[in-house]
Amino acid sequence: MQLPELESLGDLTNCRVLVRCDFNVPIAAGEIQDDFRVRAALPTLTYLMEAGASVTTCSHLGRPGGVVDPTFSMDPVRSLLAELAPGIGVLENLRFDPGETGNDPAFIQALVEDQDAYVNDAFGACHRNHASVVGPPVHLPSAAGRLLANEVRVLDALRTQPRRPFLVILGGAKVSDKLGVIDALLEVADDLIIGGGMCFSFLAAKGARVGSSLLEEEMIETCARLLDSGAPIRLPIDITALGPGGVIGEPSKGGEVRQVGTSMPEGWMGLDIGPGSAVEFCNLIAEARTILWNGPMGVFEDARFAAGTRTVAEAVADCSGFTVVGGGDSAAAARMFGVDNRIDHVSTGGGAALELIEKGDLPGLAALRVGVERS
Repeated sequence: MQLPELESLGDLTNCRVLVRCDFNVPIAAGEIQDDFRVRAALPTLTYLMEAGASVTTCSHLGRPGGVVDPTFSMDPVRSLLAELAPGIGVLENLRFDPGETGNDPAFIQALVEDQDAYVNDAFGACHRNHASVVGPPVHLPSAAGRLLANEVRVLDALRTQPRRPFLVILGGAKVSDKLGVIDALLEVADDLIIGGGMCFSFLAAKGARVGSSLLEEEMIETCARLLDSGAPIRLPIDITALGPGGVIGEPSKGGEVRQVGTSMPEGWMGLDIGPGSAVEFCNLIAEARTILWNGPMGVFEDARFAAGTRTVAEAVADCSGFTVVGGGDSAAAARMFGVDNRIDHVSTGGGAALELIEKGDLPGLAALRVGVERS
């Protein structure tokens, strides 16, 4: 996929450049808990400043619902950027105005007013048809930033020409959220591991009792269809489960934790893959030459149910093939377990990464290409 890159903007001396970033970072008590996305924008911002441009960044943060909410202020990001890249401007949270999510032409016009060029470096927002993502390329010379261009190169190659065996590892809560990408990946993957909460709909489709585990009953028939198709889907062979009375994230509340098979007693809740599954999955990981991992194997934030995700994360990091972590919770897990610096590519956008793989394009990317055609 060809996108206009920063060099296509030409001489930027004394130019005013609006940069759409993805600064949607976790904040607690006014402090940024994970600055990965802010630091990921630095190569683009540095290029523009060194080219002589005056740079203003814009981003959303959380979901304030179109109203001004101090909880979602960009002040923590503004303070961090003042340290990392002094002189960079930071607009207030785009989603304080309903025109952002509504793709309002008047809001777009306000964004581009007095700007000479636009750069999209917010891969994590490119699947949104929002004003700051799709609007500016209609009005300004536009380009993809370093982060965005690299994300597209990596994920497009993953989708079209992976080295084989190509292994996909999917976790997370719901099959319904990832059905489209499952269908798309089954066309190119040699094996597809399914863990996390979504595995229980597949296990139920095989006749297993899933107790009180997360289950989408309306998806059981679809899961059965996928399994009956002969698709190379790999499911857990054992589960780490929490007994009745236990509370996720609160070990002090009690509740027995036990390794069970794929069928669970009534009232028990599966919250991680078991050790046998981890061994089987690690064997597949070790043999792979390309890996895409998106979604944890369990509720890794609770130490009692972190072993499966930790084991998979370490195996992916040890793999000699090309490894990609598809953003979201899996990227957070990779950083939590200290293996992110041993992954070849950690995406900044979980939802955007999966949608690009599924559909082959995103609204934000299409907008940049249309802008090139107009110029």
